Amino acid sequence: MPISTAQAKLNMKIKRISVAAFFFVNGFLYANWTSRIPELQAFFELSNSQLGTLLFVHAAGALFAMPLSGWLVTRFGSMTINRVAAVLFCIIISLLTAFPNVWIASIFFLLLGAASGATDISMNGQAVFVERAYAKPIMSSFHAVFSIGMALGAASGALFTHLKWLLFPHLLLVAILGTIVAIIAGFNLINDTPSLSKQKDRKKKGLILPTKAVLPLGIIAFCGMTGEGSMADWSALFMNKVVGTTEFFGAIAFGTFATAMTLGRIFGDYFTQKLGKQKLMLFDCLLAISGLFIALFFASTYFTLVGFFLVGLGLATIVPIVYSTAGNIKGVEPSVGIAMATTIGYTGFFVGPPTIGFLADHFGLRIALCFTLGLFFMMLLFVFNLQRRKEN
Repeated sequence: MPISTAQAKLNMKIKRISVAAFFFVNGFLYANWTSRIPELQAFFELSNSQLGTLLFVHAAGALFAMPLSGWLVTRFGSMTINRVAAVLFCIIISLLTAFPNVWIASIFFLLLGAASGATDISMNGQAVFVERAYAKPIMSSFHAVFSIGMALGAASGALFTHLKWLLFPHLLLVAILGTIVAIIAGFNLINDTPSLSKQKDRKKKGLILPTKAVLPLGIIAFCGMTGEGSMADWSALFMNKVVGTTEFFGAIAFGTFATAMTLGRIFGDYFTQKLGKQKLMLFDCLLAISGLFIALFFASTYFTLVGFFLVGLGLATIVPIVYSTAGNIKGVEPSVGIAMATTIGYTGFFVGPPTIGFLADHFGLRIALCFTLGLFFMMLLFVFNLQRRKEN
């Protein structure tokens, strides 16, 4: 094998690891703060509705940033946006509980959502470039690393909860670690910075609206990401307040979901090749529906954990498949296609938290999460329609 070819493969492997590092940091830090949501609620003295509103603010920041990030990536490249957004994400995490004032916290949650959204778009754009270089499905492996980060982050959150660490030193410590990893990984991303002439040309185009090819993918992402957000934001509280377990088991509930997501994504690329994208998503929908049904209507410690595990398996490959498909639409740049689908998808985080919070205050958390179950059925219908169109 020529040295140049071997060196090129090694360089691409390094870039794959570097992109994966951003997925890991994102998942790890996200799970650290979400696993301690019951304590965040107590720290700011919030009702379920107020907590839902705070999470709504976080989602609003992401929703605003995503289409803007897609446009910025076309001007400056996903490498630059990824580097900046990831470091800002880490810094803002450390400030969430720096001040015991919910209004100040709302500003930080808004900024956290924006930084998270920008990181999500840019790192997935980088992942599409790496997947193209490998010429085979590997998108799910990046999201597996994200899920590993979430699982370890949830375990970390459970440990800090058990050790009775205060929120601020806990989040500060993990944020510092995340910043160090992001800075190091940032030196080995794929350089997609456009030339000055291309930057000027793309600046004139402005923001790009979703196309017909992206819209169904966006709706599927909406349903799936609402499910992910529901598990991240409410699984701990469901275990604590509905099932009646301790805060420690609340953290374990989210960890169970995150572990299932990890396992599903580790094997996701293999099953994508074997079954095809649409058929795999059909199985995913059925698993997610079954799992949430068990968790809601057979609410005991172990049945609920099994249910959350099945939901995790079901949702594991939905978003990677959507991102990979949206990032490879003809005539659309990867980060722009991803931004289109994800902007629609992230409205699930925008609508989901306050809807579930308000429903929980009026009807209880069990009934509130039926909203998510209904979205899983809608997701099944859209995936079935994609499968039918492909066969025709």
